[in-house]
Amino acid sequence: MRKEDIHANLSALAFDFFYWFSRFEFALKENHYLKSHEPGANAEAGWKEYVAKWHSEYNLSSEASELLKLLPQRQVVLAGDQLDWKPLNLSNSKSELEAVVQCLKTVRNNLFHGGKHGCKGWDDPQRTEALLGSGKAVLGQLAELAGFHADYTRHY
Repeated sequence: MRKEDIHANLSALAFDFFYWFSRFEFALKENHYLKSHEPGANAEAGWKEYVAKWHSEYNLSSEASELLKLLPQRQVVLAGDQLDWKPLNLSNSKSELEAVVQCLKTVRNNLFHGGKHGCKGWDDPQRTEALLGSGKAVLGQLAELAGFHADYTRHY
């Protein structure tokens, strides 16, 4: 999708998703969910710690179900350094929460890093809007689940 083909609603949704994704990662770090607790390590959000703590209390929402149903695609390398898109493989997910988090992170990675040509789903603005809208809603729900909504929204 070319920049000039992106309508204002999709642009706003992309910005909102990035904003709330980054706020969620801030809230993870602020609440000591860290990728590494080693002194001197980079301060990175600990999604795995979050999933380990909350997976048993997590209830799949309609927005999370929609995210799983839409199943974001992941860019992969084929023989001869060719690139292609494959549906995200959630078969190794140990919980619904882990699967939802994998979807959220894939949407973020595709939006920020992923190549945009050759992906039929990306050039479908309605599908992209659904992924971003569902993802944004789920991020807020995950902040509520962990009790760090104030850090997430900056309302203290």
